[in-house]
Amino acid sequence: MAVTVRIPAPLRKLTGGSSDVPAQGATIAAIIDNIEASHPGLKARLCDETGGIRPFVNIYLNDEDIRFLDGPDTRLADGDLVSIVPAIAGGA
Repeated sequence: MAVTVRIPAPLRKLTGGSSDVPAQGATIAAIIDNIEASHPGLKARLCDETGGIRPFVNIYLNDEDIRFLDGPDTRLADGDLVSIVPAIAGGA
């Protein structure tokens, strides 16, 4: 499956400044491995040492949070948009 992955500003230094990168894969996990091959270091920012998605990283498939789908095993369709959104914390 060919999809577009939207990269947040803090990670764009790893994609040469690109806000959107093309990727191939049938699942979210496969997409992460695919973009790691083209943009080394990105997977370490998204996944922990066990390969699980870090708690402060939110990944959306066409505006749907993958935590409410099948997580990293969420299946993709050709043309899907995958958005990586870092969690924002703070407040008083």
